[in-house]
Amino acid sequence: MKTRFFTIFILILSSCQSGEKRNEHPPYAQSDLVFPSLASSWDEAIPLGNGMLGALIWEKDNKLRFSLDRADLWDLRPMEGLEKPEWKYSWVKEQWEKKSYSRVQEMFDAPYDQNPAPSKIPGGALEFDISSLGKVESVELNIKNAICEVKWENGASLRSYINAESPVGWFRFENIKPGLIPDFIAPAYNLEGETAADNSHSGQDLRRLGYPKGEINKTGNSITYNQKGWGGFQYQINVRWKEENNAIEGCWSISSEFPGWKTQTKAEEQTSSAMADGYSVQYGKHCGWWENFWSQSDITIPDSILNKQWYLEMYKLGAATGNGAPPISLQAIWTADNGKLPPWKGDFHNDLNTQLSYWPAYSSNHLVQETGFIDWLENNKAEFEKYTKTYYQVPGLNVPGVATLTGKPMGGWIQYSFGPTVSAWLGHHFYLHWRYTMDREFLEKKAYPWIKEVALFLDSLSVTGEDGLKRLPLSSSPEIFNNSREAWFTDITNFDLGLIRWTFEKAAELAGELGKTEEEKNWNSILSQWPLYDIDPKTGFTYAKGFPYNQSHRHFSHLIAFHPLGVVDWSKGENDQKIIKSTIATLDSIGPDWWCGYSYSWLGNIKARAYDGKGAANALRIFASDFCLKNSFHVNGDQSGTGKSKFTYRPFTLEGNFAFASGIQEMLIQSHTGIIRIFPAIPEEWKEVSFNRLRTEGAFLVSAGMEKGNVTQITILSEKGGELKLFNPFKNNKITCTSPFKVIEGNLVIQTEQGQTIKLTI
Repeated sequence: MKTRFFTIFILILSSCQSGEKRNEHPPYAQSDLVFPSLASSWDEAIPLGNGMLGALIWEKDNKLRFSLDRADLWDLRPMEGLEKPEWKYSWVKEQWEKKSYSRVQEMFDAPYDQNPAPSKIPGGALEFDISSLGKVESVELNIKNAICEVKWENGASLRSYINAESPVGWFRFENIKPGLIPDFIAPAYNLEGETAADNSHSGQDLRRLGYPKGEINKTGNSITYNQKGWGGFQYQINVRWKEENNAIEGCWSISSEFPGWKTQTKAEEQTSSAMADGYSVQYGKHCGWWENFWSQSDITIPDSILNKQWYLEMYKLGAATGNGAPPISLQAIWTADNGKLPPWKGDFHNDLNTQLSYWPAYSSNHLVQETGFIDWLENNKAEFEKYTKTYYQVPGLNVPGVATLTGKPMGGWIQYSFGPTVSAWLGHHFYLHWRYTMDREFLEKKAYPWIKEVALFLDSLSVTGEDGLKRLPLSSSPEIFNNSREAWFTDITNFDLGLIRWTFEKAAELAGELGKTEEEKNWNSILSQWPLYDIDPKTGFTYAKGFPYNQSHRHFSHLIAFHPLGVVDWSKGENDQKIIKSTIATLDSIGPDWWCGYSYSWLGNIKARAYDGKGAANALRIFASDFCLKNSFHVNGDQSGTGKSKFTYRPFTLEGNFAFASGIQEMLIQSHTGIIRIFPAIPEEWKEVSFNRLRTEGAFLVSAGMEKGNVTQITILSEKGGELKLFNPFKNNKITCTSPFKVIEGNLVIQTEQGQTIKLTI
């Protein structure tokens, strides 16, 4: 029995090995990254990760460099000014009314720019002197197995991965001469001389953090780096290796500690244990995790650019989440390695960035990757309630729009960093998790309590005008008019109003679902007291009353009620359709002068919701072609030189990448109305399209195929049972179904049992 098990294990492991023959699943065929040389900058490097640990593989000064990162490497010193008695929403409003708003900017905006911390910080780097290896032949990221392979013309090779299940990264060089061992390079906390400026919108020099010099200890075949940070924070990086038969095999790990945190296993202990297993044994486990990840869903679309980019986004989703890691921050586990702090401090921007980053997790059937976001919000709820009580002086729940690892506010442009509807937008993710899982325990213990507390906060904060309608004392719309006094509106913005109306609508819906009749009536009553959206007859959604959308802007938050919230929706009839058409036409006519890459991603989602497949595909293709570097990293600015935006800088952030994936999924399947639509927004010329196991609201897993422009087969697994409504995609063809169905208003209606599989064909 042992012999048989060992043989099977070796066969599985062999099939996993990169560089050998492998049975590729067709959708992966054109999705790997393949280059003729190593990248010469950190932001074009090959990215590896397992949620908690990350690495970027590139070349610097003729050295092969691994830029090492860990998600919880943070300087958590409090932001200056937030301890002052003036730090109150009411005080801000008072200064705004007195037209002395410069006091607010000096006290709460300026420290974010002036002070180096709080901030995400980098870990360090490993370097290998590869000058003796000669010319590189190829560099590949195989996304199926999440492994980087570098080959040289002289036959030498490197294979590297980060174990998907444990905090250990691996490297193995083969066909090399003895002596190719790693060197450790500490971050530039104590570097002499200036670090070079670049176009990545990086922050201040790392030296401004004021850290003591880290300790580097080299003993035989191991290097340990210990670095102390602020307030008792410290971290350790350890690398160890062994040389054998013209090869070197080694691993690295990072551990961190901070007063009050749960004790972690030290990095040097992690690598010692890993080396006892060895590269190959851990690689087998690693491949098993990724095999399961890729089995959750797949797509095949005839546009090679869009198809490849979607798989690369799914790869990054798997690499940037899991293993108890915090949510996806601006750069997640790929912090800038250029001697400076990361763009915008690498923080958690909850006025758009974290929200967009998790959009694709739901319909791609990767809810396991999304739970870290929910867990982080739940775990820091007490901190959020403290912030709400201190700054807003009312009960309920709000979340800082710009937050640290531990959920504390960071300041910045306070209309957004302390925005009043941040927790409402985050509540949307609680709602989506409920709808895509139909997990009643989650509904009762997490989704409804969160949305209920947000509703309580919004109601407590509101004031009633002379017209008898509720409003906010001051309102804003993410980053409209930047951080000026004009960025506050006395009339409620469509952004805030969309989130507020959605919150009370869903609070009522969920209360009703749980049988809380009185609470349902209360939330509906409060909802009726808020105004309707401000709509310009010609241009659609405005920013706010008297402020039409009349300038190019990177945020489309003024139309949040349409996407992603779906409060205004095409399915609701002619009036909503008119609003949607005019709003999108206005976006198109004013143009993309001041859009970022994520603007195009968001536009792709918007056009898909309006059933404009050609427009959605075009927006997403521009994103992939013009706003991403060769390693697929979204860098905000237009890199093509073709005028897709006047932003031409290159700060790397992840939300645009993941919003792109969501846009592709919106083209292939939609269910936000309670009715599943198959291929609702694909270009007319797409005749051969398919997907497997995409998830919908109602907890249905759907697979579908189109041949020669006709939907030919659909398979649906009902995880929780219940009524299934499917918009008939078969046109006038006769349908064969394995379960009885009714046709009601063009929809196929099927009563399903838990675990039942339904097949429909023509």
